[in-house]
Amino acid sequence: MRILIAEDDASIAAGLAASLRQGGHATDHVADGASADAALRDTPFDLLILDLGLPALDGSEVLHRLRKRGGELPVLVVTAREGLRERVRVLDLGADDYLVKPFALAEFEARVRALLRRRTSKGTPELRIGRLRLDLPGQRAWNGEAPLDLTAREFGLLAALATRPERITSRAQLIEALCSWDQELTDNGLDIAIHRLRRKLRGCGAGVRTIRGLGYTLQEEADG
Repeated sequence: MRILIAEDDASIAAGLAASLRQGGHATDHVADGASADAALRDTPFDLLILDLGLPALDGSEVLHRLRKRGGELPVLVVTAREGLRERVRVLDLGADDYLVKPFALAEFEARVRALLRRRTSKGTPELRIGRLRLDLPGQRAWNGEAPLDLTAREFGLLAALATRPERITSRAQLIEALCSWDQELTDNGLDIAIHRLRRKLRGCGAGVRTIRGLGYTLQEEADG
């Protein structure tokens, strides 16, 4: 999953990014509201972590503009602003959840998992293709009851394909889903990840199919 952190406190942003990356997510960071608004227009994300007290453009306005454009991106507000009236105002603007600073990192991680679960599996606990089972927020996969040993990159690749079953995902879309702005993934690196993922999916009744010139799909298939 690719997550945007809009937070002007560098230490808080670094801590949140480290936590998310440890969970296998790609993270990008902006420190002001104008940059957040621009990033949300230009880059597809799976979740927005939004501070309200941003310079250049208040976080409330960033949220308002996102929803006015029709964006359904899940938004977790993390802010020092307390009070019932403020929480109600922000939730009415379109936030999906609201967390007051300071907060425990474990609670932050749990709320992120809940929002990603809601987005990727529409409230159901798992995605299933053949015997392949995926817990996307928990970064876990199984062949039936047997756990699959996947690296963070392999799971990210599988997640990017599994959320678009039977649809073609281009190489550029896969690279974008697996990388943050300060990381790179070469074409050769993507080829290696796809090769290794295919090997680990054998016997799952699901496989990565190449559509020449267009990209890849994750499809249910007969065992082979």
